[in-house]
Amino acid sequence: MEFKKKSFWNRPEGVTGSIVLGLIFSGGAYLIYAFLGTLIALASNTLYLAGMLIALGILIYMILDPKARNLVWYMYKSTMRWLTALFVRIDPIGILKSYVEDLKDNLGKMNKQIAKLRSQMHLLREQIHNNSKQIESSMGQAQQAREGNQEAVMVLKSRQAGRLKDSNIKLTDLYRKMDILYKVLNRMYESSEIMAEDITNEVTLKEQEREAIYASNSAMKSAMSVITGDKDKRALFEEALEAMADDVSTKVGEMERFMEMSESFMSSVDLQNGVFEEEGLKMLEKWETEGVSKILGKEKDELIAGDTALVLDSPIPQREKAQETNPYDDFFNEK
Repeated sequence: MEFKKKSFWNRPEGVTGSIVLGLIFSGGAYLIYAFLGTLIALASNTLYLAGMLIALGILIYMILDPKARNLVWYMYKSTMRWLTALFVRIDPIGILKSYVEDLKDNLGKMNKQIAKLRSQMHLLREQIHNNSKQIESSMGQAQQAREGNQEAVMVLKSRQAGRLKDSNIKLTDLYRKMDILYKVLNRMYESSEIMAEDITNEVTLKEQEREAIYASNSAMKSAMSVITGDKDKRALFEEALEAMADDVSTKVGEMERFMEMSESFMSSVDLQNGVFEEEGLKMLEKWETEGVSKILGKEKDELIAGDTALVLDSPIPQREKAQETNPYDDFFNEK
């Protein structure tokens, strides 16, 4: 898995840089306008004119010379990053740690949702079973009424059986949707639990690696690398960390959106009165047709297909062994 590098302007420090750059140009234009008369007067003096031409020459040289331009660009980016960090948390290690805390909080909430859904499914299955028994009883009574020439009773019991059959069709469809939701929630819980552990370990390791890189690559050494056109190891490492934080952010966001959707779905089901809102079903169906899940991957299609019947009384499956390969290794491999 490779990551797409963000440009400087797409980062938080890029916003700060845009504002500062705008202020510099605006301020410069204002100063030139305000002191234009003074500058023209100074230009009439040969000594001052020579000084201004030298200053202009240095500016043009810095723009045209690649090494000087890289050094100024490096200093500008470093300053903007330091300035942004005063107001916004941009340290990817700190951001990753906060995502791990969010993941652990969400795991607790998701576990409660799974238990609640499991309970609802038990009630629903019981209701379908009772309806089936009632259908059988009503049909038997209708048959007896027909044999006894009790047409009114026969019609009444037949209609009752028909209504219950229609109800069971809807409830069975609802149960199938809950079955999918239950499997997805369980799988997402397992994947998120592994992901939280993985990221915790990864953050600890990367924190140590970053300390080592910063110790062996001082700010001066990084600046020299930029001037000579070499890769700045500190910047590359930070970019990889930021990409990792972005990927985790996407997964945490998906997890939270799915939990909100499943909570809405479960809230729309009123098993006590045997009714449910169609809106809840539509939300779940919309999720089924959405794109690839970052957390579940291709497994999402298999879960939606629902080839394996769910047995509620069976023990909860044991968590699968975590992948031995680190999904973020490629982020930190130098290109």
